[in-house]
This record gives sequence, C-alpha cells and structure tokens, in this order.
Amino acid sequence: MKQPSVIAAALTVALAFTTFTADAQDGHRVRVAIEGAFPPWNALDSHGQLQGFDVDLIHDLCRRAKVECQLESGAWATLVPGLNVGKYDLVMTLGINEKRKKVVDFTVPYASGVASFLVLKNGPLASMPMRGERLNLNDKTRADPVMATLGAMLKGKTVGVVQSTSHEQLMKTYFGDDVTVRTYRSSAERDLDLKAGRIDAGFDSGVYARSVMAKPSNDTLINAGPDLKGAMLATDVAMGMRKGETRLKATFDAAITAAVHDGVIRQLSQKWSKMDLTPDLP
Repeated sequence: MKQPSVIAAALTVALAFTTFTADAQDGHRVRVAIEGAFPPWNALDSHGQLQGFDVDLIHDLCRRAKVECQLESGAWATLVPGLNVGKYDLVMTLGINEKRKKVVDFTVPYASGVASFLVLKNGPLASMPMRGERLNLNDKTRADPVMATLGAMLKGKTVGVVQSTSHEQLMKTYFGDDVTVRTYRSSAERDLDLKAGRIDAGFDSGVYARSVMAKPSNDTLINAGPDLKGAMLATDVAMGMRKGETRLKATFDAAITAAVHDGVIRQLSQKWSKMDLTPDLP
C-alpha cells in the first residue's frame, strides 16, 4: 500500500503537469542551461555531448513534466545573466543561498552536497584538520574554532574558486584579505593551476573534488579539511528560473519531489558520484 506522502506527491505532480503542459502543446520548449565543465554533475564527452548526473536527471524530470527540454552548455558566469535576459528558462546545478534568491527563483533542491578543499598531496595544506568529516557552519560553537584553524593555515596562501559561486563568497567572508582568492571560469581551469603549484588550494563542490581525485591523472591531489555545509554555502542544489515563473516552478518542483520519492535521485547520484545526494524534502 502506498504511503500518504507518496500519494500526495503524485497528485501534486498531476496538478502541476496540467497547469503547464498547455504551453508545451503549443510547441513550448524549456531551454535548460548546463555548464558542461563540472563533472560528475555535468561535462562534455569526447564527442561534445553533455553527460553526467544533471543530464540524466533533467531528462527524467522533463519526461515526467511532459515537456521538450533543449539542453545548452555555456560558461558558468554567463548562465544566470543569460537566464534573466530570456536566453534560458532553467539553470541546472545552482546552489541555493540568500544572495541568489534576490536574483532568481529556485525549484526545491534536487541534490544536497558539501564543499571541500583540494590541495597537493605533498603540500603543507594536506594536514588541514577534519579531513572528510562534515561540519555545519551554522553550528558556530563547533565550527568557528575549526575555521579559525583553517584561516591560520591558509593565511598568505592563494585559493582558487570558480567565479560567481558561493565558494568564492565563503572564502572572502571568512578569510578576507588574509587569503588571496583567485577566480576561474571553470573548475578544470583552476585545477591546472593547482597541479602546477601556481595556487595552494582549490575550494569547490565535495562531489566534484572526489570525482577529480578518482582520476589517475590527478593522483597528486587530495581532499583536505572538513566537508562544509551551511552559512552562505550553496550546498543544496536546485534549478534556477526567472522570478515569477510560478507554473514552471510548480511543474519542476513536482517532478523533483516524485524523483526523490521513487528513488531516482538516489540511484542517479550514486551512479555518478558514489554518494547519495538525495535532498531532504517534506
């Protein structure tokens, strides 16, 4: 027998689909922006085709929504501006935080992750404490002493982040002028500088960091320090849309909720990241 929450989710899906598919029947395409340079979330294969967790998931969600989705890749820093000028309808892999809420609306989260440091295995930052342990920055009694220790170790160092991310916000908020924050257009571009010793650390999605370390070509890198959540970090990942797109939001909220309840998000996230990224939804 189905649980009441599952039945309610199914009804919500049906109602949302009813309100949105009229546009789809008129030939409406949902234009979905995906960076294409952030494995295992998304990447371009050797043929230039998009692949990854985001790609498998959006195909599933669009099937549930009964809409035709057109996937387009682009540089990360251009995706939200492109969304707000009408180039796209949705942006994938957009972490939820208060700053972004002023600019876009979000679906419910479709994944929940952490943020981590990548450093050279034989470098001085490899000894950062709490490696692989989760630390919620909102638990200030526990987190503040750890962040003070990290700040002392990072003082005078250069940390690479992707521009226009919550990782950049955190580095500047917590460590200020004590740390040089160097921004990059993509994680892969930053990693080249890290491996070459031109920067001291990278700060990025924990899922991304683990996927990088799994490749033989990156055997000089290691995940160091705690896996961070909370504060301004956008570790709950959703799709962003222009403000006021209520029908689009309702449709994809319902599709994501259904994919959570039937285990598809767990299955796909474990396939691509070896981690269960299922978000906590009602």
